[in-house]
Amino acid sequence: MRYAIYDSRFTIMHDLHVADKIHKLAIEQAGRNNLKTVEKIVIDLGSVIEHGADISAENLQFNLDLLNQGSLAEGAEIIINKVSGNDWRLVSISGDEK
Repeated sequence: MRYAIYDSRFTIMHDLHVADKIHKLAIEQAGRNNLKTVEKIVIDLGSVIEHGADISAENLQFNLDLLNQGSLAEGAEIIINKVSGNDWRLVSISGDEK
């Protein structure tokens, strides 16, 4: 017999997957806009289900902070706006130009 067990480690891993997509997109956009640093990342986050778990803003923030270490976005302020819908969107990035 199998039982479904909720384990927050799995949720964090799914949040890491989405955070990685956002991080890569932010760094790519920084390059396109000739930024030497990213100081702010603004994200709209709906109810995103990744592998059966809802992505939480708190875990997304935590994982983005981890991924940003050692990159152009290290120390960036991350603003996550909860919105309706079932997707996420990178709204904007800002930083210092080269």
